Parts: sequence; structure tokens; C-alpha cells
Amino acid sequence: MSENTLQQPLLKKIQSFNASTYLVLGVAFCVLAPVLTLLWHAFSGDFQHWSGLLKNVIPNSLGNTLVLLAGVAFMVACLGTGSAWLTTAYQFPTRNILMWALLLPLAVPTYIMAFAYLDVMHPLGPIQSVIRDLLGYTSPRQFRLPDIRSMGGAIILLGFVLYPYVYLSTRVMFMTQAANLIEAARTLGCSRREAFFRVVIPMARPAIAVGISLALLETLNDIGASEFLGIQTLTVSVYTTWISRSNLAGAAQIAIFMLIVVTTLIWLERHGRQRQRYANTQRMHPIQPQKLRGIQALIAMALGWFPVICGFIIPAIYLVAESVERLEATGTVSNDLIRGTINTITVAAIATFITVVCGLLIAWVVRNPRFKMGKFIVRASSLGYAIPGTVLAIGLLTPYALIDTFISDSLSFLFQLPPQLYIMGSMSGIIIAYVIRFLAISVGGIEAGLSRIPPSLENASRILGQTSRQTFFKIHLPLLKPAIGAASLLIFVDAMKELSATLLLRPLNFETLSTWLYAEAARGTYEEGAIAALIIVLAGLLPVIILAKSQTKSNY
Repeated sequence: MSENTLQQPLLKKIQSFNASTYLVLGVAFCVLAPVLTLLWHAFSGDFQHWSGLLKNVIPNSLGNTLVLLAGVAFMVACLGTGSAWLTTAYQFPTRNILMWALLLPLAVPTYIMAFAYLDVMHPLGPIQSVIRDLLGYTSPRQFRLPDIRSMGGAIILLGFVLYPYVYLSTRVMFMTQAANLIEAARTLGCSRREAFFRVVIPMARPAIAVGISLALLETLNDIGASEFLGIQTLTVSVYTTWISRSNLAGAAQIAIFMLIVVTTLIWLERHGRQRQRYANTQRMHPIQPQKLRGIQALIAMALGWFPVICGFIIPAIYLVAESVERLEATGTVSNDLIRGTINTITVAAIATFITVVCGLLIAWVVRNPRFKMGKFIVRASSLGYAIPGTVLAIGLLTPYALIDTFISDSLSFLFQLPPQLYIMGSMSGIIIAYVIRFLAISVGGIEAGLSRIPPSLENASRILGQTSRQTFFKIHLPLLKPAIGAASLLIFVDAMKELSATLLLRPLNFETLSTWLYAEAARGTYEEGAIAALIIVLAGLLPVIILAKSQTKSNY
């Protein structure tokens, strides 16, 4: 065998690694870099940090975090599963509206929920004042509800915001379950209630586990609600350790415990998804909703609308009322809030564009069967979304510092420019963090879009003499516009309401709507932050409305 024959496979492998492949590998490395940096800081720090944290900080923070996660898991499981079964198995007035209205709390970030209820449930706030008037009391000293700044208050508020994750996944499972199995259970002597707990719930358990895992990841990412409500979680500890004590090693070490919790939740989510394979082995008629009348219909309506009222309607009414009152009192919106809105839209738009381009590049490269690292790249690109924003920001501080030093030294040597922070001193640091955090949305959405394009179209284009690049721009890109549009919308809205990473990475005197709201809530000036909160909620309604429309179409 000649030497040229032996070199041909090697040459093919080298040729397959074109510029786009190296770009994809670079993006994957950028996603992994914060995690690697975090591990390096955690284990290279002084052991005294570990001993001090293990003695004074981590036990309390870890205990609060686990209690919060357990409470939120119970809340979202009950609210989400109950709402899904109610709208699937029963027919009652307003059911068709309720099916999509149950998604509305997704538009309210957790920190805005806490921001609104802290004022609404204040002893001198509207709800307690009305209750006292009804009971004949005149002073908060005579009657007041339990303080919402507590673990119980945090669990309830987060549960009312995050239950749609369970509702979405579980309702799809209920709708695809065969009614024959329930009828068989009834034939064997089970009551409707026994059939629900012995047949319906066990079959829906994987979907419930997936929804709970997603809700708990959002709980771990939360910093605003926990801090507003006085709960010292691991996320809050990471933030305060770095900001208040300037202890990067200590913050990284606390973040390691968060990564362990996150890894556990991701394992539970994947385990639950694998167990879904047994469902729908044959086509059977779906569950037919039972029509309710009279008092039963009224009870179903009350139970169905209760989470919507608590999770969306009350905070939305509060934000609108406070915003109107603020505008009537001043007549104008403050310049700082206008700048914060512009900053938010600018950063979110740039991050969305870069994230979609990177996601499109990754999805296009990994679809090549010769690219053996495809699964690894997809998993790496999804890692950022699973890491809480505070942990991601801590992991990016050192890479940012190294890049800033390199750029500053190079420009100073070449052009005699004064040293400055080019990444951390501008919006670039926030944009990069957003791209890493939300890349999974882009890759997942575009991969799903590519999977729906038949290979025959590409084969026909290549037979007609089109190159791979021409085929992409003339065939794939036009067909991918819906998937790209949906991913862009989700990324833009998530970037607008991101708080955790923004708090740590924003440059001096740079405010977004979320950081403006955080600062106003910390000062107790709720009317000042209501307008910013209302803008974020209105922006969050867009993807919820689109999702609700798709869910409604799938029901009929």
C-alpha cells in the first residue's frame, strides 16, 4: 500500500475541520471556560476560606437553599399537575381561556413577583387594609398577616411564578395518555380518584419531574426574590461574598456547591425524560373532558383561576396602578430610567444577534455525520443555561481580566493608548455572559428546525450544482426563519429580565431595567421601580402569548 493511500483518510479529516468547525470549537471552549476558571479558583484558594465557609456560611445557605427547593418543588408539583388535570379532564365555563391564561405567570420574573408582593402585602398595603376593614379593625397592631419576608413567603411566591413549567409538560402528557387505561382501571373497581393516583400520576411522573427540574433551576438562578424576602441562599451568598467581602476564592467555593446541586437537578431531568419512552405505544382515543355544572363548575373555575390571579393578575394590577400613580405625580419618566431602558434593549438586541448566529453555526456544523464531536459540542453549549447567572459571572471575572490585560497591553504597546478595561468596563462583558447563558435556546431551537427540513432538498440543490454555502443561504436559511424567529424572541426577553449576571458584570454607572428595579427595591422606593418592572413584564408577555397560541392550536 502506497504512502499516499495511507495519508488520504488523514487528509479528509483535516479538510473536514474548516473555519466554521474551529469557530464552533472556540464557542464551546468559551462556554466551558467559566466552569474551569471556577474550579481553579475554588481549589487554588486558601484552605482557611474553605474551613470558614464550611463553618459559618455554607451550612445556613445550603440548608436554606434545600428547604427552598423542596418547598418550591412541592408547590409547583401541586399547582402545575392540578391545573393540567383540571383543564384536561373537566369541561367548565372559561376553561378555553384558562388553558392559556395559566401560562401568564411565566411573564413575571421571580424578583418582580417579590417586588410587587412586598408592597401589596405590607401591613399598611391594600390587601391587609381591606381585610382589617372587613373585620372591623383599625390598626395593624390589632390584626396583621404573617410577614411575607420569610421562607414560607418565598416558597409561595416562587411557586406561583414557576408552576407553568410543570403545567406545560404535564398537560401534554395528560392529553396524550390513553383514556382506555383509565376506563380499564374504572372497570376493575377503581374510583375516579383512585384511577388518578394509581394510573394517571404514575404515567405522568416523568413529565412532572422534568417540569420540577426546570422550575428548580430557575429557583437556583434567582437572587432578587431571595434577597428581597430575606432568605440567605447559596446564590445570595455567592453575590455577597464577592461584592461585600471582595473574596473571589470564597465566592467560587460556594459556587461549587451550587454546581453540585445543579448537576443533580440536570440528572433528574434527563432521567425523567428517558423514562418517557414507555408512553404512547399504541394510538388510543384521548381523555374526554367531563362536563361540570352548578357548584362543581364554580369550584373548578375558582381552583383554576386561583394561581393565575396570584401569579399574574395581582402583580400586574399593582404594577399598572403604581406606574400610573408615578406618572401622574411627576408627569415624566426619569432620564435614568430612559437610559436604563435603552441600555437594556441595546444589550439584549446585540446579545440576541450574536447568540442566534453562534447557535446557527453550531447546529449547522454538528449536523455533519463526520463531525464526531457533535454531541459534546451540543452538551457544552447547553451548559451555560443550566448554570445560575451569579455562578457564571464569578467564573467569567478572571477570563475577562486576562483578556482586558492582553488588549490593554497590546494597544498601549502599538498605539500608546492609556490602559483601560475594554471588556469589564463596557457592555461587552454583559453581552458575552448573555451569549453563553442563552446559547442553549438558540442551538436547541435551530436544531429542531433543521431536523424538519428533508435531506432531499439539500441533495437536489447539490445535484443542480449549488455549493454547500449556496444551499444553506437559498434552501436552509429561508426554511429556518420560524425557528430563528422563535429562538430570537425567547433570548431577547430572557436577556431583558436577566438580573443575576448583570449585577456582577455591569460596568460603573451602567443600569438596565432589572438592576434599576433591584436598586429601587433595595431603597424601598417601590413606585420608582414599578415602571421598569411593568416594561419587563410587558416584554415577557410576547413569548407567552406565542406559546399560548401554539398550545391552543394543539388542543383542537
